[in-house]
Amino acid sequence: MNSFIEELKWRGLFADMMPGTDEQLDKEMTTAYIGFDPTADSLHIGSLIQIKILAHFQQHGHKPIALVGGATGMIGDPSGKSAERNLLDEDTLLHYVDCLKNQLSRFLDFSGSEPNKAELVNNYDWMKNISFLDFAKNVGKNITVNYMMAKDSVKKRFSGESGADGMSFTEFTYQLIQGFDFLHLYQNNGVKLQMGGSDQWGNITTGTELIRRKAQGTAFALTVPLITKADGSKFGKSEAGENYWLDKKKTSPYKFYQFWVNSTDADAERFIKFYTFLPKEKIEALIEEHKTAAHERKLQKKLAEEVTVWVHGREEYEKALKASEILFGRSTAEDLVSLDEETFLEVFDGVPQAEIAKAEVLGVNIVDLLSTSGFLKSKSEATRELKGNAISVNKTKVDDQYTASENDLIDGKFLLLQKGKKSYFIVKAI
Repeated sequence: MNSFIEELKWRGLFADMMPGTDEQLDKEMTTAYIGFDPTADSLHIGSLIQIKILAHFQQHGHKPIALVGGATGMIGDPSGKSAERNLLDEDTLLHYVDCLKNQLSRFLDFSGSEPNKAELVNNYDWMKNISFLDFAKNVGKNITVNYMMAKDSVKKRFSGESGADGMSFTEFTYQLIQGFDFLHLYQNNGVKLQMGGSDQWGNITTGTELIRRKAQGTAFALTVPLITKADGSKFGKSEAGENYWLDKKKTSPYKFYQFWVNSTDADAERFIKFYTFLPKEKIEALIEEHKTAAHERKLQKKLAEEVTVWVHGREEYEKALKASEILFGRSTAEDLVSLDEETFLEVFDGVPQAEIAKAEVLGVNIVDLLSTSGFLKSKSEATRELKGNAISVNKTKVDDQYTASENDLIDGKFLLLQKGKKSYFIVKAI
């Protein structure tokens, strides 16, 4: 078996392939592509598998191409959708394309002179000058409507099985345009393989059929499973339905890290194969070690480390780890003060807070601050709790002589007050 396919299989990342795909990969360095439609200004963790497949492909000596769908993004892929996507205006779409290009360049090696260095392409570059009549004549005539209607993504929409009421002509043409992408890349970039999620099988094979009929060539398809959690629920969204993005401005590295470290045991065992580049022996050893001491959550911690470092870098991972340790009391006041505002507020999400003039925070005795902030009801309660050694500021115990200084402010503006182990209050100095 081809080493790339073998790796996908042991990792659980193989769904299907056309006959002859493994022989093609054994025969020569093969060029393959995966498409990413620019539906936002960032990819989210649902795209990580596709990025990782391209990275594995390159590591096994083959040439990956990441296609950003500036043209297909104008239409919207109907695969797996129950309703038509809202169309984007051109300025927004072009902005999204640029954002995705920058993001993808962090994950694949586009530099150097190696023959298998990655490439980045935009299908708008070859679609923008093609008229509707030319496309209908030169592409549309090669694929019958019967062939297109037989695809699952189309049948489900027309049968009402997906809850939709049919499909517009615009979406119906999507598989033809994606098929033309494959043909163009086959003829101009030497691409012989398209990869994607299992819901893409129909679109990909339309491309291989178009190559056969239009160019009398042979091309191949390979798909990976759609990822769900072990309980069958949707992967990659918060309980509130929010995406976890790869852009730290949209999802902080701390929140990103928390997503992975909070995986269930069953999910962590699968995800560490899916989303890390750790070798098989290392992963199997980690899984066995985890089974003997599951309460230590070593598997989840290693998963979260590997994915956070891959997406955000070692420095951001270290910050996220520090932020996580704060909640469990395994950190210093210096760690807390070094947090940025966004991470601090995410760590202590839901904690009540009060805005107070900075002059009424700095240099003010802690007894007064505890009562005037509203954290404690009175000065007498504040004095009593301080004498009982129950009050901390920025996770450090204080006595009734304490006053805050500028150096104590988290990100230059916050103080974290605490009574006992679980009662928190945030003072924002303005």
